[in-house]
Amino acid sequence: MPRLVVLAVLAASLCTVAACGGVKPQPSAPPAASADPGAFTGTVAETANASGYTYARLQADGRDDVWIAAPAFVTQKGESLTVTLEMPMANFESKTLGRTFPLVYFVTTVSRDGQIVAGSPDSAMPGPMTSRDSAPKAVTVAANAPPSGGLSIAEVWAQRNMLAGKEVTVRGTVVKVNNGILGKNWIHLQDGSGSATDGTNDLTLTTDAEVNAGDVVTVTGVLATNKDIGSGYKYDAIIEDARLVR
Repeated sequence: MPRLVVLAVLAASLCTVAACGGVKPQPSAPPAASADPGAFTGTVAETANASGYTYARLQADGRDDVWIAAPAFVTQKGESLTVTLEMPMANFESKTLGRTFPLVYFVTTVSRDGQIVAGSPDSAMPGPMTSRDSAPKAVTVAANAPPSGGLSIAEVWAQRNMLAGKEVTVRGTVVKVNNGILGKNWIHLQDGSGSATDGTNDLTLTTDAEVNAGDVVTVTGVLATNKDIGSGYKYDAIIEDARLVR
């Protein structure tokens, strides 16, 4: 084969359409805006209400059924709801409903036809990431002596590793209340002991009892440490299922 023919064939094999004056490549389309990776849209297959929350089982093609719980709202079977799957709680027991959910997502907003029907865009669990960070700031309370057989809040913090899993009794002033979160009332208690700088002046507890900010209460409950409730919310010390001591 003549040398010129060989070179022509070689050049043709290396030539791209764009480089040889053919159709110019089109600029690639900009990537689509990423959707919320936790967003889930499903049809209500079952619903129930308890403790200020609405529970709903959502179904979607190609997906396992998903249970969600949100601040009480009105819904019915067959409706399409959109939620962001956050705050997963495994083996969550609802004493009011008398059932345990293998997995339920406590969501802060629920939308229907693009309209929010539960929560708000800036809804969130009470407090930032840790119990110390979520304590009320600049709160002044009158000193409360520990109850008979009980401990001061500062003592609970100092001895928390030894007290973990045991019942403790404390008395203090209620400085913050969030009712109906995850089926419980969340209370911050202070008794004048401890330091606001490191958060040892404030103790979080959960309870079924209803109290108001400013109440002085005595409570007993089991102390948990390094309690992780998911979605980055962790409590260095928390009294769970506390009961009021009358």
